Amino acid sequence: MQTLVKNIKQLVNVREENILLRKEQLAELPSIYNAWLFIDNGIIAEYGSMEHIPDAISKITHIIDATYKMILPTWCDSHTHLVFAAPREAEFVDKIKGLSYAEIAAKGGGILNSAAKLNAMSEDELYRLAKQRLNEVIRLGTGAIEIKSGYGLSVEGELKMLRVIKKLKEQSSIPIKSTFLGAHTYPSAFKENHQGYIDLIIDEMLPIIAKEKLADYIDVFCEYGFFSAEETKTICEAGMRYGLKPKIHANQLNLSGGVETGVALGALSVDHLETMDENTINTLATSNTIGTLLPTAAFFLRMAFQPARKLIDAGCAIALATDFNPGSSPSGNMNLMVAMSCIQMKMLPEEAINAATINGAFAMELQNEVGSITKGKKANLIITKPIPSIAYLPYSFGSNLIDEVLINGVSYSCL
Repeated sequence: MQTLVKNIKQLVNVREENILLRKEQLAELPSIYNAWLFIDNGIIAEYGSMEHIPDAISKITHIIDATYKMILPTWCDSHTHLVFAAPREAEFVDKIKGLSYAEIAAKGGGILNSAAKLNAMSEDELYRLAKQRLNEVIRLGTGAIEIKSGYGLSVEGELKMLRVIKKLKEQSSIPIKSTFLGAHTYPSAFKENHQGYIDLIIDEMLPIIAKEKLADYIDVFCEYGFFSAEETKTICEAGMRYGLKPKIHANQLNLSGGVETGVALGALSVDHLETMDENTINTLATSNTIGTLLPTAAFFLRMAFQPARKLIDAGCAIALATDFNPGSSPSGNMNLMVAMSCIQMKMLPEEAINAATINGAFAMELQNEVGSITKGKKANLIITKPIPSIAYLPYSFGSNLIDEVLINGVSYSCL
């Protein structure tokens, strides 16, 4: 099918080539005003100013009139835990009442709560719930996503999650990347036998994951009380031997060594980064590893937000993602996350949009498919409602400003 989108008030993030953006580049958001966009069989084929629209394209019969509206590439959410069995709103109330994480865990809460519920749920039901959540975030403008395991914490549970993610990959209309996060925490049975669980990951989980091609990446929660920097290195290197690239949960609560470990391993990204010092920032800035910031997790946990300005000014390549999960960020709304990045981390609207689109695509190695308005990329697009400027998107954070989401050039409401 061929589609012409015409009279676009502003065609946002138009790029001729893919570049991972840093420093001043992150604040540059190339656009075409009063634009047209030609979609051919789900792919961005041509675009330009309405003043110079070719006669042949102007005669396309399937037309979307975007008068007063803007078009952006869909969001690229490079860090989620979208596959889970049940929400944890009771723990949310417990936190309001003043219970600590340790007290909640003692009541059976936390990651182990999610693991117990997931292991008791059938794969079909888990898929049904995950598909609902995936549809929801696509309607909110997400056009590419990474999904982690990590709530199984057993051979059967982790494989169940990864098989659900694989099925989502096969049946979804958007690109999905899969991450094995067996090293999310220690199961109760291995509370006093950490090496035993690490051996289970390496000797029993990874061979099956590799054989069934269930994951693209391997992740570890590198944090005090969870997996040390040395344990993280051991697990990631085991995954790398099976072709899985590392993506590490790093420096959420402490200077855990996760950033340094990730950089040394050549990790695609190190994610969270609430706790950073000058040396850690410099280590990340001089590497090819992307720092993925998850502001909605800091918000939900009432933690200090990530030092985005220091990271950007130092030259770190940063992406933004939701960390959608039942415990610390129960939202996959990238629009809210972009607004929060501007409001709480003082990112410019242009910086936040770039970090949530093209840099997010790089953080999933999908930069050749999505993340910008570029010829040959998927026509995964957000069409806004009439808005006065691009800054209005994060400014009016409580409003739904999306009029329509196109996936492969087709309205998602029609898929």
